[in-house]
Amino acid sequence: MLKQTLLYQLHLELGAKMVAFGGYHMPIYYPGGIIHEHLHCRSKAGFFDISHMGQCLISGDEAANELERLTPSDIIGLKRGQQKYTVLTNEEGGIIDDIIITRTHFGLMVVVNASCKDKDFHYLASQLSNRCHFVEFTDQALFALQGPIAATIIRKFSVSDADLAFMTAHETELEGIKCIISRCGYTGEDGFEISVANDHAEALARLLLAEKDVIPIGLGARDTLRLEAGLCLYGHELNETITPVEAGLSWIIKKGHSGFPGADTIIRQLQQGPEKIRVGLIVDSKQPIREGSTVFNDNDEIIGHVTSGSFAPSLGKPVAMALLERHYSGLGIRLYAKVRDHQVAATITRLPFIPHRYHR
Repeated sequence: MLKQTLLYQLHLELGAKMVAFGGYHMPIYYPGGIIHEHLHCRSKAGFFDISHMGQCLISGDEAANELERLTPSDIIGLKRGQQKYTVLTNEEGGIIDDIIITRTHFGLMVVVNASCKDKDFHYLASQLSNRCHFVEFTDQALFALQGPIAATIIRKFSVSDADLAFMTAHETELEGIKCIISRCGYTGEDGFEISVANDHAEALARLLLAEKDVIPIGLGARDTLRLEAGLCLYGHELNETITPVEAGLSWIIKKGHSGFPGADTIIRQLQQGPEKIRVGLIVDSKQPIREGSTVFNDNDEIIGHVTSGSFAPSLGKPVAMALLERHYSGLGIRLYAKVRDHQVAATITRLPFIPHRYHR
């Protein structure tokens, strides 16, 4: 049985096309369509219901120490109000999930992917000692407001919230509704994510959607936005056989940290280089190349596969990300992806495909 977020009826009211995703009924697009939603987010602001994602709290004096032992990142050094993007790793160095950790005054708040929620929460609860307290937030919804005027919208309700620095968060009220707001997102644009009690979720959603330059955005545009921004998606660029180094996430690894699962493999890859690496591809035709397409070199040798691919509305052309043998990952190299019975040419380019516009 598929679950519903608190905004299910609102999505239907707004004309959303609903699909199954991560065990939930979720909107993939609204009447304007994916390209319209994508370009609106790049130019104004979009509202995303991301309540299907998991939220939990890890508290106790040892919470930061124990969570750092499960990730390659600096969790102990997080100050109150700071956030960290990181991953949970397995013993082989693969990625169990990518997560966001926020230090609050009541503990470490963790947001995980919907498709990994049950797996992640079971793993965390089993790995943390009795010196930590683990609680799943089943009574909290999660929204995102993304786009170049997102801060202008938030400023109408709270000046202090609009002035948050990138990757910071605090408790606040928006029109009297208590919530936790953070300056982060998954589009490459400036924006915010808001955790709010279920009882007030629809009221807050309607408050934000009432702004004339805010429209609802579904999973379709969420995916094309994150792809243009060169951001990884679990199950595509990330999984339990791909390491953070191979995924191009070496920057999340704390220098000198070696006490996390899979550290030997990951540190060796940092020192010697991985055998495969994530790259960006600009497709040389109008034919998109999709996830799973095999990638060949000029000698018709298989050198990797496409992890994500789509038409990029901001660029007016198809783009893709692929996991390739490192020796064929240089900028400007021309490769070929197999699409049905023919090959489509593509050229390796820098990631992200469009510049990030985070508020620094």
